[in-house]
Amino acid sequence: MEVKMTGNNKLTKRALIIGGSLGGLFAGSMLQQAGWEVDIFERSSNDLDSRGGGIVLQPEVVEVIQRSGIKKVWDNLGVRSARRLFFRPDGIIEHDQYSPQVQTSWSLIYNLMRTTIEDVHYHKNRMLSAIEFPNENGVTAVFADGSRVTGDLLIGADGNSSSVRSLMWSEQPQYAGYIAWRGLVPESEMPAQALHDLHGNFSFASNDGSHILGYLVPGPDNDLRPGHRLYNWVWYRVVNDAQREAIMTGTDGLSRHYSLPEGLLKAEWKTHMYREAEALLPPGFRDIVLSTAQPFAQAIRDLAVDTMVKGRILLLGDAASIPRPHTAASTSKAAANALGLREVLLDRSLNLHDQLARWNEEQVQRGKHLQKIGMSMGNRLMFNRT
Repeated sequence: MEVKMTGNNKLTKRALIIGGSLGGLFAGSMLQQAGWEVDIFERSSNDLDSRGGGIVLQPEVVEVIQRSGIKKVWDNLGVRSARRLFFRPDGIIEHDQYSPQVQTSWSLIYNLMRTTIEDVHYHKNRMLSAIEFPNENGVTAVFADGSRVTGDLLIGADGNSSSVRSLMWSEQPQYAGYIAWRGLVPESEMPAQALHDLHGNFSFASNDGSHILGYLVPGPDNDLRPGHRLYNWVWYRVVNDAQREAIMTGTDGLSRHYSLPEGLLKAEWKTHMYREAEALLPPGFRDIVLSTAQPFAQAIRDLAVDTMVKGRILLLGDAASIPRPHTAASTSKAAANALGLREVLLDRSLNLHDQLARWNEEQVQRGKHLQKIGMSMGNRLMFNRT
């Protein structure tokens, strides 16, 4: 097993983190704070900083940023909104609630957290193919290129379609019966009706089998200047399995289980979405959807594993549990998982087995709780079920 001697002659434990997105970066940064050496292995060969849409900023994410030593304050982390507006399908405001919050972007948080991991410890284009156990104190990641790396702990932070979970766990996500159409529109290109109805607020509208929300987020290069930001919208629509499979098959011919990126939605489904927007959405939301040149989509899925730890392997973030997006908890859950891991690993009175057991109990409960809340919210919004 590979180890490193520190200046005080104590062995430094090494964690192998599979997945270089937010969950992996949260985990890597927090383990470093606990005195561990970390290496992150990302399957993509490209930078990830252009991926994803909007995120509602939660306290757990701010705490990870602060504990990582990044000098940022709330005002620099996103766009503030003061009110939540709930529209009827005809455009009349049904409810107006004072509810200040901050909306940020996946890209902004990713770029901040990426600075906490040195390039020498962040490895791109590394696809996990197997996990081996050379001895009782180690775990080895085997990659598709034939390389092998051994550490004390292997963390599956590789998201919704986790390779680590597929290799070591039987539980897999289940389709919830609806998808999310998504889009980002430059603030400077927002249609007049959308500017009037939606700009500066966190807005919602519901209809039969339809629920949409939207808010401003940082713009390209994490620009927070008014006029340079993006309007992020998410529209949930009930679709059956056959429709989901057709939507998730992109213009490149590839069929995806979970997420269809920007630029790959077939023209027929764009037309379908635009037609439904005209029929179902209030004017502001209708116009913002119609002005979106490259919408993308994701299937809503449910998962909460019964255990997040198996020996020296653990799951973190969406690899372990996928709360429905209505909870606004996916990113904050990954941050909470990482914060909890840091806390237990700093408890030197426990061995690694007991540290992970304590972490597992609390984090599994968190995942199950968020799953229950998310399913309740989604079933009420989309299917009128309690």
